[in-house]
Amino acid sequence: MPIRVKSRGNETVEQMVRRFKKLCEKEGLTKDLKARQFHEKPSEVKRRMDIRREGLRMAARRAAAAKAAGRSARPAQPAKSKLKRGPGGRGRSKD
Repeated sequence: MPIRVKSRGNETVEQMVRRFKKLCEKEGLTKDLKARQFHEKPSEVKRRMDIRREGLRMAARRAAAAKAAGRSARPAQPAKSKLKRGPGGRGRSKD
């Protein structure tokens, strides 16, 4: 299905482009384009999917064990950045 963006009243071109980008992200087009930017061997795709599947399986086991023990499951934590933050909070520190 094509993505169409119509101008709203006094909307600028920049605002329309911003709305278009958000719609593309919502549809998953940007993620798909990045994935298809380089060729990935079928064996690599299978390996990546197996790793993801195993991670989901382990999370389900953890949640079931926590439920059986009468406690709530630990919520999934986002991956932490491995970069050390400097005084300004951006990038690497001067260490």
